[in-house]
Amino acid sequence: MRCPFCHFVETDVIDTRKLYEGEVIRRRRRCRACGRRFTTYERIESVSLMVVKKDGTREPYDREKIARGVRTACYRRPVSAAAIEQLVNDVETAIMNTDEHEISSQAIGDAVMQRLRDLDEVAYIRFASVYRAFTDIGKLREAVDELLDREGVRNGHLSPKPAEDS
Repeated sequence: MRCPFCHFVETDVIDTRKLYEGEVIRRRRRCRACGRRFTTYERIESVSLMVVKKDGTREPYDREKIARGVRTACYRRPVSAAAIEQLVNDVETAIMNTDEHEISSQAIGDAVMQRLRDLDEVAYIRFASVYRAFTDIGKLREAVDELLDREGVRNGHLSPKPAEDS
């Protein structure tokens, strides 16, 4: 592994740890030339998955694009970087388990929204406002009302959830 500081090609691995249930390996390395330490991450390279966009165009799957969208939605929210990484890992695992070579951007967006709803409601609404491309305040209100109904909250008060028939 090339040192990012002096660009020397020989480094020693001084620590190795598995992250995210073994999906990622974190390695601490030390450069043999300058002695500086740095961290690398290894993950299984994704198969050549193509994302089919709304307009029918196709582009290669890009994990970082999902991560950027989630980080943007979670900006200034009490959501840790580890929680964001786990959400992205969960989405990626779900879409890779489909055994398909193509997946719609809608399926990816839905998977992200489903997990964001449980992680942080404000981040969910932020993501939904971009993903669903709300054209007016009415559509945004529908999304908020849907979220409030799901949580059993109306007018700032917890409302009783309907009794389920046994």
